[in-house]
Amino acid sequence: MLSQVYRSGSQSFNHLLPWVKSTAVSRSHRVQPSAIRHVRYWSNIPFITVPLSRTHGKSFAHRSELKHAKRIVVKLGSAVVTRGDECGLALGRLASIVEQILVTNLDFHDEQKRRNLNGTLHELLRMNIVPIVNTNDAVVPPAEPNSDLQGVNVISVKDNDSLAARLAVEMKTDLLIVLSDVEGLFDSPPGSDDAKLIDIFYPGDQQSVTFGTKSRVGMGGMEAKVKAALWALQGGTSVVIANGTHPKVSGHVITDIVEGKKVGTFFSEVKPAGPTVEQQGEMARSGGRTLATLEPEQRAEIIHHLADLLTDQRDEILLANKKDLEEAEGRLAAPLLKRLSLSTSKLNSLAIGLRQIAASSQDSVGRVLRRTRIAKNLELEQVTVPIGVLLVIFESRPDCLPQVAALAIASGNGLLLKGGKEAAHSNRILHLLTQEALSIHGVKEAVQLVNTREEVEDLCRLDKLIDLIIPRGSSQLVRDIQKAAKGIPVMGHSEGICHLYVDSEASVDKVTRLVRDSKCEYPAACNALETLLIHRDLLRTPLFDQIIDMLRVEQVKIHAGPKFASYLTFSPSEVKSLRTEYGDLELCIEVVDSVQEAIDHIHKYGSSHTDVIVTENENTAEFFLQHVDSACVFWNASTRFSDGYRFGLGAEVGISTSRIHARGPVGLEGLLTTKWLLRGQDHVVSDFSEHGSLKYLHENLPVPQRNTN
Repeated sequence: MLSQVYRSGSQSFNHLLPWVKSTAVSRSHRVQPSAIRHVRYWSNIPFITVPLSRTHGKSFAHRSELKHAKRIVVKLGSAVVTRGDECGLALGRLASIVEQILVTNLDFHDEQKRRNLNGTLHELLRMNIVPIVNTNDAVVPPAEPNSDLQGVNVISVKDNDSLAARLAVEMKTDLLIVLSDVEGLFDSPPGSDDAKLIDIFYPGDQQSVTFGTKSRVGMGGMEAKVKAALWALQGGTSVVIANGTHPKVSGHVITDIVEGKKVGTFFSEVKPAGPTVEQQGEMARSGGRTLATLEPEQRAEIIHHLADLLTDQRDEILLANKKDLEEAEGRLAAPLLKRLSLSTSKLNSLAIGLRQIAASSQDSVGRVLRRTRIAKNLELEQVTVPIGVLLVIFESRPDCLPQVAALAIASGNGLLLKGGKEAAHSNRILHLLTQEALSIHGVKEAVQLVNTREEVEDLCRLDKLIDLIIPRGSSQLVRDIQKAAKGIPVMGHSEGICHLYVDSEASVDKVTRLVRDSKCEYPAACNALETLLIHRDLLRTPLFDQIIDMLRVEQVKIHAGPKFASYLTFSPSEVKSLRTEYGDLELCIEVVDSVQEAIDHIHKYGSSHTDVIVTENENTAEFFLQHVDSACVFWNASTRFSDGYRFGLGAEVGISTSRIHARGPVGLEGLLTTKWLLRGQDHVVSDFSEHGSLKYLHENLPVPQRNTN
C-alpha cells in the first residue's frame, strides 16, 4: 500500500510536493534512513494525510464542509499508477502525485506494531515529512478469517481499499480520497447505457447498486471500495471515490475534492430530507414537458392564480421577507438591502406584470412561424417550442422568483431556481405559492427551488439536465457563471456599462432630468448610467454647469475621462478605466467632438447594454440609433427604461447582450426555440433526384392566426 501524509499549514498541496522527503519504515515501523529508495515495482496503492484540527469521530455531512479537512488520506488505485498497457508504472502520472515512495509492511492486527506505526507517522508529520506507505505482498500475513469489516475496531487488510480505510481510521483522518480509474460509484456498471454517477452515497444504498468486475490491475473492485468506505465512514472519516487517471483532471482532483467541488462520489451518513439537485432537474424536465402540452388558456390560468396568491398572501410574504431583512442587517450593503426588500407596492406591480405575461402566453408554445408546401401533399411547418430546462441563478431579489416562474410557465419550460441565502425565507414562501398555482393543472414539479448546498460552479456542470443558464445578479456573478458553464449556453450580460451622449443640440430642459433619472434613480441597476459623454461645444456653458450642479446635489462622485481632464485646470480624479461599471453614485464624464466620436467611444468601451443620445436634431438621433450596435439604443429617454416590465413584456428573465438568440430584455419570446414538422404521404428523397418523378415546389402557405384575446 502506498500512502502520502501531508502536513497542513499555509502551504497548499501544489506547494508541498517539492519539499517531499523520502523515508522508509521497516517492519517494526522505525525510521531507517539507509532504507531510503525509489520503488520500481509494486501492485498496490498510495494515499495522503494531514494533521488534526477537530475532534475526530463524526464525518462531514456535506461536500462544502470538506474544505475544513486538515488530515487527509488519499488512496491511489493500481489503475492510477499503472500504464495503460499494464506494463510498468505510469511514471508521468505518478510524478504529478508523489516525489518519493515509502515502502512498508503493515500489520494492523498486532497491537504493539500498530502503536509503533502510529507513533512513527505522527513523528514524520511533526518533522514535515511526507510518509508514503505500501504493503509488501511478498511477506504480508493472510487475513484473519471472518474478521473482514466487522465493526469499527477490526478490519482485515486483504486489499488496498481495506488498508486505506484502516490507516484513515487509525490516523483519525478527516477525509479518505480513494482514486481509481472510474469517475466514482455508478448505479449500474460504468459504460452501460443507463449508468449514472452517484453524487452522494449513504449507508444502506448498496442494496440498490449493481457492482461491476474487479479492477483490471488491482486486487479489489468497486464493491471492496464501497465496503471499505462505509467502514471508514463508521469510524468517523468522510470518503470520496473519484477518478485519478484522467489527464485533464488528475492534477487537480485532490484540491477539487477538498474545495468541496462535485468530483466523484461523496459518502455521507446524513441523508437530506428532500431530493438531490439531479432529481430536481429530472422532475423539472418531466414537469416542463407536461406543462408544454397544456392548452395556452391553462398555462394562463396558472399564472393568473399565482398573481392572485401574491396579493392574497401578501402578509405572509412580507413577514418572511422581514426575517430576511433582519438577518441581513449589517451584512449587506444598502443597495443589496434595497433589492432584497419587498413591499405591498412591489407585490402589486408583480401581480400586474404576471397578468401581462398570462395574456401573452396565449400565443407562445406551438405558434406557427412559417408554412411551406415542399411538394404535392408534403407540407412543412416551423413552430415555437420550449427550450427545455432553465437554470436561473439570482441574488438578493426575491421578486425575481415569481417573474421568472411565470415566464417559464408561459413558455412551457421546466425551471430550476437557485436564489441567494440572504433571501431564503422569501424565496421559500414564493416557491410554495408557485407550486400551489401549478397544482391546479397537475404540474407542481415543473418549477424547482434548489435548497441543497449546491455550489454555483457545480450546478453549471449539469449539462445533461440543463439547457440554458440565466444569471440574475452582479457582473461578477455573471462572469463566474460564464466561466464555469461547461457545455451549457449562458444568457446574460457580464457588465452594464451604459452611456448617455449629450449632443450639441440637446434641450436644456431635458438633459438634467434624463441624467438624474439614468444615474440616481437606482444606481445599482445594470441599466443605470455609468459614462456621460458631452459634446465639446457644451463645455463652459450654462447647460454643462446645470449638469454638474445637479450631480453634486445628488452626491454623485465624478471621475474625469482623459480628454475631459485635459480641458480643466482643477479636475476631478482621472478615471482609472473607461470600462467601469460603478453600480453606485459614481459617474465618469468624458468629452467628444462629434456624434461619430461618441459612437466610436461606445463601441470601444461599452458593453452593448443600453446607450442613449439626447438631442433635438432628428437626423443626428437617427444616425445614432442606426449606428450604435447595442442591445438597447434610446433617443431622449432614460437608460432605466431598459427593462422587460417597462417594455410591456410583463417581466424579464434578464437582459442579454448576446448576438445570437434573444437580445436586450428577455421575456417570453426569448425562452422559446423552434422545431420543424413535416407531414407527407410516403415521400422519399429519391423521387426528387435528377431522374426522379417529382419536383420541389417550395410554395409559401398562409400562417394560421391564433386568437389572442
